[in-house]
Amino acid sequence: MPRGFASEHFNFQSYTNPPHIIYIFYLPLYLIYNIINILKLRSRISFHMQKNIKKVFSASIITLLLVQMVYIAVEPSTVIAASNLSDSAVITLNVDAGISITSPADATMSAIAIGTNTSIGTAQWTVVTNNTIGYKLDVKASASPALVSGVNSFADYTETSAGVPETWSVASLAKEFGYSAWGTNTVTGTWGAAGTCGSGSTIPAMKYEGFAITDRTIATAAVPTAYAGVATNICFAAEQNGTFAPSGTYTATITATATTL
Repeated sequence: MPRGFASEHFNFQSYTNPPHIIYIFYLPLYLIYNIINILKLRSRISFHMQKNIKKVFSASIITLLLVQMVYIAVEPSTVIAASNLSDSAVITLNVDAGISITSPADATMSAIAIGTNTSIGTAQWTVVTNNTIGYKLDVKASASPALVSGVNSFADYTETSAGVPETWSVASLAKEFGYSAWGTNTVTGTWGAAGTCGSGSTIPAMKYEGFAITDRTIATAAVPTAYAGVATNICFAAEQNGTFAPSGTYTATITATATTL
């Protein structure tokens, strides 16, 4: 039986000698018996009375034959039609779409000093969703510039074409902070295809841009994730070129938001 449907069957018990059949065949015998007794009195009954008896007898026989024929014709079809009745029920289950995102540990970038001009760091967010048409993952900074220490800061990375990630390059006498991304659902044509954030310095195969205070989509998928979710990695990068960043602890608050499509 297909799922989502229920069937009901009605069973009929058969009898070797159903009572109504006995009555139908017993009545003719009973009537004939009485008619024979009446015929025995024929000699004492008038001719007019005999004609009436014949009429009654004929009508009775015809009526009984008709009743028997109707019963034989109708009863089997009734039983057959009623022996296989069915009904169906539609079962409904709603599966609600949901989405979750992990809360990664804070990222600590490698140190910049007099003899060290570049720094990288990484953070990973994992998105889990059962949404039929998938999700998107956005990131944004809480301030501009994003990376600050008191009154000092690194400028947000400046792309040659605004909003288009590119190979990392910081102009002379500048200090900048930016990011790239990689993972199953990031677009390699946009962010590069290194598959790692590197160690100590930026990677030529990755493409970077500066943070904004508005959401920037870094990963998207048009299907539900695996049960364990899908991880997306953010590669942070900072560099001083021909100038020193004043000493201090610089921080940036980056927010990742996962949204069902």
